[in-house]
Amino acid sequence: MKSRRTVAVASVLAVLFSILFLPVPAQSAPTGLRVSGTRIVEANGSAFVMRGASHAHVWYQGETGSFADIKALGANTVRVVLGSGQRWGPSTDVANVVSLCKQSRLICVLEAHDTTGYGEEGAAATLDQAVTYWISQKSALVGQEDYVVLNIGNEPFGNNAQVSATWASATSNAIQRLRTNGFNHLIMADAPMWGQDWGGIMRDNAATVFANDPDRNTVFSIHMYGVYDTAAEINAYFDAFRTAGLPLVVGEFGHNHSDGDPDEDTIMAQAQSRGLGYIGWSWSGNGGGVEYLDMVTAFDPSRLTSWGERIFNGANGIRATSREATIYGGGGDPDEQAPTTPGTPTASSVTATSATLNWGASTDDIGVTGYDVYRATGASGGTFTLVSTAGTNTYTASALTPETTYRFYVRARDAAGNVSGNSATATLTTQAGPVGGDCRVAYQTTNWGGSSGFTANVTITNTGTSAINGWTLAFAFPGGQRVTPPGWGATYTQAAGSANVTATNVDYNATLAPGGSTSIGFNGTYSGSNPAVTAFTLNGSACAAA
Repeated sequence: MKSRRTVAVASVLAVLFSILFLPVPAQSAPTGLRVSGTRIVEANGSAFVMRGASHAHVWYQGETGSFADIKALGANTVRVVLGSGQRWGPSTDVANVVSLCKQSRLICVLEAHDTTGYGEEGAAATLDQAVTYWISQKSALVGQEDYVVLNIGNEPFGNNAQVSATWASATSNAIQRLRTNGFNHLIMADAPMWGQDWGGIMRDNAATVFANDPDRNTVFSIHMYGVYDTAAEINAYFDAFRTAGLPLVVGEFGHNHSDGDPDEDTIMAQAQSRGLGYIGWSWSGNGGGVEYLDMVTAFDPSRLTSWGERIFNGANGIRATSREATIYGGGGDPDEQAPTTPGTPTASSVTATSATLNWGASTDDIGVTGYDVYRATGASGGTFTLVSTAGTNTYTASALTPETTYRFYVRARDAAGNVSGNSATATLTTQAGPVGGDCRVAYQTTNWGGSSGFTANVTITNTGTSAINGWTLAFAFPGGQRVTPPGWGATYTQAAGSANVTATNVDYNATLAPGGSTSIGFNGTYSGSNPAVTAFTLNGSACAAA
């Protein structure tokens, strides 16, 4: 039975505050499963990528056969729902649960479910109460670090922004209390806002929480449901953790939900491409209107639902991508063989703002999981930076500058995180773009009554004689306004503390024919007044105001 999720439709005022943490003890040496950069590795250094399902054990304690059934369908991980005693349980059979995981050769992610939606769900437990529960079960857990991950508390905050803003301090304190009490396990920290972090609280504070773990052994868990219904939103979240150099897993996701239609295909493909773990919700026993999230009917592994078929047997699914932990004698990449070097990229479909790259595929003993694409500006010199993690040996670069030379190279990665040598460099020059004055922008806003939120509708028109193939609209807010993602019709970027905003085309409106236009928009917040934006550029050229 999955707890509800509510996606807030009102805008949330940014909460600015400083968090003071207790001094962090000296770092100890983690044993068993641990973090290495952005990866999870086992004690022997082999990469471990979670592929599994959640099992609602606290509500179905008699379904002990589910552990073996989940394993039989290819999983290497099971996330086990336990109760800490505030709402369910307490689950006192933890030693037996760990034994069932080990008998089925599964890595055991144990989570305390009572924390779900704290601050919005009145009966929810605090993270501190969850830690008290884990301490009560210490004898069943210490010594199991090779097999057990401690997921402190499920979705520990709801959509109350002011409460969710305490996620960083509450999570840091919980981790430090576990460490002080002798837990050296890999710890998993769930995001706030019913796990979906639509306000970016975990994304923006994960580095601080990680630094406050004395063992530096925390992996962050995002739950992807209706908030993540586009590839752009999924990739942006994954990109943020990759850029920060922090470990991330998709701790829950589904193929459908009451708050929207998650893009499970992108979640699974990108997780596979990037070497990220994922755990689907859930094996069986869902109620409350989300029965469609059952992977099997009535705990019967022979009765896979459409969701079960998708996650176990579909593209980038569990059966095709899961590797058993080496602690059980499973796969990994013990010889650490790197993939072969990709072929030299070749460019095609070069426009003023985009180009498509293709290169010869790499090979590897355990299979290539993806390619890192690097780009620099200029025919010589310049610094290469990572711009994409492509799942296959093709990549379309967008938001390029007209009449500019770029250089690209790629490298391959495998499931163990080994990387190939760099390909030879490809150089291309983009075509001429629209000249100044070849665009017009209309900007209209509607303020929400009694609120500090607004909706902006923007219309971009190509007033030139040539088509615009790929575009980025740029502007600066004059009154300190903030865009509330995700918006529509474009991918929006606004750095923290900055007035500057960019809006980049999505697939369906990338081309603007002469005289053609597209309508985009977003929700935002403001304080005091909400002055209109009057100056815009499109691909670097100034536009007339409508």
